[in-house]
Amino acid sequence: MATRTVEVRSEVRAPATAVWARVVHPDGINHEMRPWLTMRMPRGAAGLSVDTVPLGQFVGRAWLRLFGVVPFDFDHLRVVEVESGVRFLERSTMMSMRRWEHERVLTPVAGGTRVHDRITLQPRLPVPGLAAVLARVVDAFFRHRHRRLRRYFAPR
Repeated sequence: MATRTVEVRSEVRAPATAVWARVVHPDGINHEMRPWLTMRMPRGAAGLSVDTVPLGQFVGRAWLRLFGVVPFDFDHLRVVEVESGVRFLERSTMMSMRRWEHERVLTPVAGGTRVHDRITLQPRLPVPGLAAVLARVVDAFFRHRHRRLRRYFAPR
């Protein structure tokens, strides 16, 4: 099965502590994803964030909803590493993905924070070319997420 990796980087005009607080919280995650998707934390994980879930354990199914309404896939959420304020690594499976890894690293830079996402994916369906197509979609989606994050912290 083909595996693809996508990387997206951008700089946000805010200190790393403020960016971290936003990107690990379900409200911040959903803000980044809107209007295309939202993600609902699994049952039993209410009140938890990426940096407070039990490490290495499957937390449950985090349903992905198209336009915030139509459930179409789920992330069997598992966060395996967290360096609070700096980095997290999620290694999950999805209904559509045999492998889904999302690493986000925050680095302080002059005037703000560099956000670097690395996503590795492997579709479940053995369709030739599917991994390449999904990598393009994921790349566009994470560029959208970065734009939303930059706008959130943009001076008004």
